[in-house]
Amino acid sequence: MHIRLRASYSFLLCVLALGACDSETRHHLAQFHGDTMGTTWTVKITDPPVQPDQVALQKELEDELRSINNSMSTYIDDSELSRLNHYRDSKPFPLSNPLYTVLDEALRISQLSGGAFDVTVGPLVNLWGFGPEPRMDHIPDEADIRETLSHTGANKIRLQAQPPAATKLDPDVYIDLSAIAKGYAVDRLADTIERYGIKNYMVEIGGELRLHGINERGKPWTIAVEKPDPMSRSALVLIHPGSAAVATSGDYRNYYEENGIRYSHTINPATGRPITHKLASVTVITERCMTADALATALMVMGPERGLAFAQQHKLAVLFLVKTETGFDSIPTDAFKPYLN
Repeated sequence: MHIRLRASYSFLLCVLALGACDSETRHHLAQFHGDTMGTTWTVKITDPPVQPDQVALQKELEDELRSINNSMSTYIDDSELSRLNHYRDSKPFPLSNPLYTVLDEALRISQLSGGAFDVTVGPLVNLWGFGPEPRMDHIPDEADIRETLSHTGANKIRLQAQPPAATKLDPDVYIDLSAIAKGYAVDRLADTIERYGIKNYMVEIGGELRLHGINERGKPWTIAVEKPDPMSRSALVLIHPGSAAVATSGDYRNYYEENGIRYSHTINPATGRPITHKLASVTVITERCMTADALATALMVMGPERGLAFAQQHKLAVLFLVKTETGFDSIPTDAFKPYLN
């Protein structure tokens, strides 16, 4: 099975090759694809080298993804993460370098965001009916929310670097990396490609991206950000990230309504309840996709006002799409504006 993709839904519509005419020179494009983490993955390489051959590279990329799933999936009973979740000893639990890397970044983003990003929030997502189990016919009561909240919090995890290990300060803490693992997997595939000296590529997993160099028309990669509309799929904003990572989080496709109230899949770790603000989606551009993935979720939790202030303070390149009575407002941070030109 696969890593649960719950807390961070991606809504980058597509990668476009714009601004070229038929008379321009076409570069050779090699494409690789498959299924992973409950979604799909795609790699495009412009002017691929002779070595490795495409069959060998496809297998190497698949092996990378399989390794990440076997480490970080909550759907695989004997994955490294599942074993950590079932671990109830107070002694440190030994970690592989990849799982340590992801947990370390998750805890860094959690601290940076004041707890808005929290990899222990999974039980609350389940409680509100957005996990793998069928949704209950009523919203959770206050006692259940309080009880579940008592066993969440990134501050209940301690890491040590040498040797890599994690200590659970509460044995009932449950870690779900679905809001950061896709971004990490994108980075791992990009790193694999770069080891062969490849400079022109696009890596995408479920809408999370790493881009470098040029597309098959010799132009920089262009990204279309989707309009936050649950009834249709269309491009709202075009961006030009250059060589960077891009991740988007939104709440407009995974929700339910009860008694006229809309409940989002995005849970605020501080309250244990779905977010209620007007922020529809967040797109983040950074160097590493793992970081962009986690930041997009954190900003989605924060909402438009707090999120914009946080992004500006930390000089982050972020595009906020905010619901209005007539549609959506597109609000870029200062650091994001150059990518719109």
